[in-house]
Amino acid sequence: MTETAANTDVALPKMGGVEKAALLLLTLGEEVAAQILQHMNPKQVQIVGAAMATMENVTRPMVEFVLNDFLDLLENQTALGIGNDSYIRGMLEKALGDKAGNVIDRILMGSGSNGLEALKWMDPKSIAEIIRLEHPQIIAIVLSYLEPDSAAEVLSNLPENTRAGILMRIATLDGVQPAAVKELDSIMEKYFSDNDNVKSSMVGGEKTAADILNFIDTSIENKMMEQVRTENEDLATRIEDLMFVFDNLRDLDDRGIQTMLREISTDLLTLALKGIDEEFQQKFLKNMSSRAAEMLVEDMEAKGPVKLSEVEAAQKEILAVARSLEESGDIVLSGGGEEMV
Repeated sequence: MTETAANTDVALPKMGGVEKAALLLLTLGEEVAAQILQHMNPKQVQIVGAAMATMENVTRPMVEFVLNDFLDLLENQTALGIGNDSYIRGMLEKALGDKAGNVIDRILMGSGSNGLEALKWMDPKSIAEIIRLEHPQIIAIVLSYLEPDSAAEVLSNLPENTRAGILMRIATLDGVQPAAVKELDSIMEKYFSDNDNVKSSMVGGEKTAADILNFIDTSIENKMMEQVRTENEDLATRIEDLMFVFDNLRDLDDRGIQTMLREISTDLLTLALKGIDEEFQQKFLKNMSSRAAEMLVEDMEAKGPVKLSEVEAAQKEILAVARSLEESGDIVLSGGGEEMV
């Protein structure tokens, strides 16, 4: 599908929200773009920055289309009234799509925290050092605020005997009361809201736990889930049902597979495909050139038996690529406990 620039018959390539944002920032110039980026969180800066870095062959009609689209958005949204919750929610959902949920909660529920936001810019190992001696409930709250990939790395750097307990606390979090936020305030040595009437922050839950596990090394994940299952089998099952696993890629369309293959090395794919059935393998092979598919099959046969841990590690890396492509709007993933409509 293509888009058409306003007042022209020029067909434009389909652009997602990330690509439009990247092109808009490039158009606005270095100084203005820098000021805008200062208001984004680390993950957003990374995603938009990567899109800006890879953008090429930008035509004048493309620029005009994005600018007109942006102006239309401003005109329509401004009519809702600045400061109105529906205006803010609509604007963020249009700008960030499915990723807007946590940002909306933090803004509309008064839960924005300088301390927690500062942690997002820190190295995960450093975060682990800061919180490793704190109460597991406090650690669970901190990890729930971080992006899943960062939270996974922090969790991996915490003592092994504490990981499963922390994961269970994340999965069973049902909002964070102001008193807990104040306790976290003292730990982070930052200032949070003193308003006791502030609504609970929508952090944690089974989906957050599942998202974090998606980024954790398989060997660590298996040990943690064994401990969780020993404590609460129903909770373990619900978490696993929400996880995005390699088998979910069966639902990815051919175009999505082709996009993903461009980002994956042959060595990684060779390992990952060793652990799946022939029908699933064909989903990848049919989206490659005949020669590339033949070479991949030869490499798989020549490799012989491999350790299951190596296969699982390769599949995790491919899943990380898939999630990154989904965040940038390049592919659409299903599964992970979410219905597609």
